[in-house]
Amino acid sequence: MNRRGLGKGLSALISAGEETSEGILEIPLSAIVPNPEQPRRQLDHESIEELAASIREHGVLQPIIVQQLPDARYQLIAGERRWRAARVAGLTTIPAIVRQTSDEERLELALVENVQREDINAVDEAMAYRTLIERFGMTQEEVARKVGKSRTAVANTLRLLTLDAEILDGLKQGKISEGHARALLMAPEETRLEMYRRAVRAGWSVRETERSARNATRQKSPAAIPVSRETADPDPHILALEDRLRSALATKVQIRYFNGAGTIEIHFYDLDDLSRIIESIVR
Repeated sequence: MNRRGLGKGLSALISAGEETSEGILEIPLSAIVPNPEQPRRQLDHESIEELAASIREHGVLQPIIVQQLPDARYQLIAGERRWRAARVAGLTTIPAIVRQTSDEERLELALVENVQREDINAVDEAMAYRTLIERFGMTQEEVARKVGKSRTAVANTLRLLTLDAEILDGLKQGKISEGHARALLMAPEETRLEMYRRAVRAGWSVRETERSARNATRQKSPAAIPVSRETADPDPHILALEDRLRSALATKVQIRYFNGAGTIEIHFYDLDDLSRIIESIVR
């Protein structure tokens, strides 16, 4: 399987002139079909309208990337927003670069374009990462290199897929932010769905969601409550340290402290997550 580095995104693709069939062509919009591997499942219609207005004024400034199909049609590799906006703008053709690619390259390029343009929600991004891992046998390290992100960032995004489907739908629909979703991951699994519903109803901030998740964890594991030397009440200093560790390691952390000594408990969810945490600590 050919795995060329695609971390530079479209610039690397467009510069590969020796693999471009005929340079930039004007292709009928009606001859182009979407990429079934498109990582982004939801398109912002308002942003499409805004892009269409820009295209009416200035034209399509960057060609799309397509692959020719056996039936004389073309399948999109990258540039679906431009293709859709050009149709809205009333164009009949669009500038395109024709290139033959493997299934893996098509998915990688579509993902790289969306991630680098920040034009994909966290759930679709996580599902695309999972597809690269499961279908093409990549490691998290390889995925991170392909999309130009750290392994920690990829691992943290993949962890979102462990949330309930209702929570993931809410994240895609904008009912909660990615920060809210990460906060929910800190809560015991059986409490997350109800906590999500309360967060949506009450309009909780990310900080409020984190606080609720932390409280739920303490209620489940009372022995994990950090205590000071003099009292059984939570020590604000220890709580602050716990928060710093949780943010730095992107996982659940508990500090048990009593009479000047204690332990730090760091949770991990699989071996990849354990490796990620160790890499974060031992640098």
